[in-house]
Amino acid sequence: MPSVAFYTLGCKVNFYDTEAIWTLFKQEGYEQVDFEGQADVYVINTCTVTNTGDKKSRQMIRRAVRRNPEAIVAVTGCYAQTSPGEILDIPGVDLVIGNQDRDQIIRHVNGIRESRQPVNAVRNIMKTREFEELDVPGFADRTRAFLKIQDGCNNFCTFCIIPWSRGLSRSRDPKSIVRQAHQLVEAGYKEFVLTGIHTGGYGDDLDNYRLADLLWELDKVEGLERVRISSIEASQIDEKLLDVLNRSSKMCRHLHIPLQAGHNEVLKRMRRKYTTEEYFAKMQLIRQAMPDVAITTDVIVGFPGETDEMFRAGYDFMKAVNYSEMHVFPYSKRTGTPAARMEDQVDEDIKNDRVQQLIDLSEEMQIAYARRFVGQTVEVIAERSAKGAPGRDIQHGFSDNYLQVLFEGGDELQGRLCRVKLTEAGVNECRGELALVTGEALRSV
Repeated sequence: MPSVAFYTLGCKVNFYDTEAIWTLFKQEGYEQVDFEGQADVYVINTCTVTNTGDKKSRQMIRRAVRRNPEAIVAVTGCYAQTSPGEILDIPGVDLVIGNQDRDQIIRHVNGIRESRQPVNAVRNIMKTREFEELDVPGFADRTRAFLKIQDGCNNFCTFCIIPWSRGLSRSRDPKSIVRQAHQLVEAGYKEFVLTGIHTGGYGDDLDNYRLADLLWELDKVEGLERVRISSIEASQIDEKLLDVLNRSSKMCRHLHIPLQAGHNEVLKRMRRKYTTEEYFAKMQLIRQAMPDVAITTDVIVGFPGETDEMFRAGYDFMKAVNYSEMHVFPYSKRTGTPAARMEDQVDEDIKNDRVQQLIDLSEEMQIAYARRFVGQTVEVIAERSAKGAPGRDIQHGFSDNYLQVLFEGGDELQGRLCRVKLTEAGVNECRGELALVTGEALRSV
């Protein structure tokens, strides 16, 4: 039986795409083996969001070539899309295929096996208008299913290379999404995470059909308990979406809404499409529609031109929004973006100091949010066993409002909806006691 090994860098969409490519290999009779071992084919799904992503991608490609010089080494993903020539210059690379035409990967691998000639299968993604249909019937972690509904982005923020590596926004056909949703429920999944490069932009290229319409369709899927949106822009939360958040019992009380900067001057330089005032007003509307919602965010610190005064104002703004968690990143120059060419770059030490201040703030807000639920019962889907005291089985899972919860119970609970009473709040983990279990365990896919 031929073998294939995968290495994935980057975002949730890349992990979804890797699962989709694995499905194609599995249908051809391949077995999946560990990337650190010997394989007949290595597939590296690359990231290019930062220069470091490019570097790490190159390291993993070279590692695959060293593992088995006779193997076919295939490189896909965002770095493959933007720099196919750079990748083909690495000795031992056989195939470069970007973020499209991946349904052809087996054909290319078979052809290379015959000819041993390297293939550059990358096309200009900016001309692509169709969503690449790749189904994933099951996932390795087996308790939450990722459902990719969209690809590409039309925003062209000044710090970001992604529109050039993923192309313009393309929405998946709603019928195809609902069909896969039913398949995943059949396989026993209780929660879907809707993913995309710009998930909230779903429907921008469809006739009179938006994300809110899709959410109502998913609301009707029997057996589905929870729908989580991986990320959405504040500007894309309209009245129709607020109505779904308010009335659908399946929508998770958790939204990840990138802020990136808490000062209007910085937002303008980033080419973000909102002001802090507009963003704050939207947060209030969301909290009215969905009380107790957890709002998480992404923040870039030390963007070119960010002064101490701007940073302080941003800090106060984030505190006022009162997030349940922030993902904080120091600004990193991405070659090929307008921000990398800006004059007033911020000193690394200043950046690091600001990052630490925001991480401390995030932890303060995280524990304050979690403490609100101590004594309450939350619904948790048990995902995996965690280390506990000797002789005790401990399960780990997420509540619908994205609290990580540890509670006592055996592995038979995995994939099942558990009602857990929270007894202790923590920054990254809360503890609770199992009160009730509903639903069947997840069937193996």
